[in-house]
Amino acid sequence: MKSSGMDPKPKTMIVTGASQGIGAGVTKAFIERGYNVVANSLNITKSAFEPTERLALVEGNIGEASTAQKIAAAAMNTFGSIDGVVNNAGVFFTKPFTDYTARDFELLSGTNLQGFIYITQLAVKQMLAQNRGGSVTCITSAMVEHPIAGVNASIPMITKGGLEAITRSLAMEYAKEGIRFNAVAPGVVDTPMHVNASKESLRSLSPMGAISDVDDIVEAIVYLTEARHVTGEVLHVDAGMHNGKW
Repeated sequence: MKSSGMDPKPKTMIVTGASQGIGAGVTKAFIERGYNVVANSLNITKSAFEPTERLALVEGNIGEASTAQKIAAAAMNTFGSIDGVVNNAGVFFTKPFTDYTARDFELLSGTNLQGFIYITQLAVKQMLAQNRGGSVTCITSAMVEHPIAGVNASIPMITKGGLEAITRSLAMEYAKEGIRFNAVAPGVVDTPMHVNASKESLRSLSPMGAISDVDDIVEAIVYLTEARHVTGEVLHVDAGMHNGKW
């Protein structure tokens, strides 16, 4: 997936949840590396991004099939290809298992699972038509493999664990077509999602006692996008959280 001066035209990446945090960081990184980007979020037009010759913006809820169709159409109409997707849009909140409601599950699965499925289906169809492979990356969580006592995230982890499962399945399904599927599993990341949490409490969730920056996760996403022989991988960027008790 490397974009170089030898390419006939820049490759096109789709990034969901792109208005802030990891999504905004990876959007900037791809543009700096010579990619075209279609950036989506619920309020992308209110973000710091402005459309350019390398960046198209599509506003809307990625959990709705109509939004995915608009994103795919924007990629094709503006840039003429779809070469990769970063499924970054996600919803996460915690509460005791017995307090989660049907509405909570709809919200979590709508963004985290349906949001992945709708845009990835359209992207894969286009990648197959282009016949030059592609890359799909999603964002999961270190807590899929390593739950933390006191962090009650059972229902969100159903969705994040499902993303890891479908990543492995699709990696095998499309290996011969050169379409790669990988996941990044962060621990605690310094994003607007944690703006109201104390730094001390966040550091306590890390074996290294450190909070990852957005750039730490962006680097992992860019690596997986361009690592042409890596597929079916869940890359933990979590200061060792998934590795055991601390």
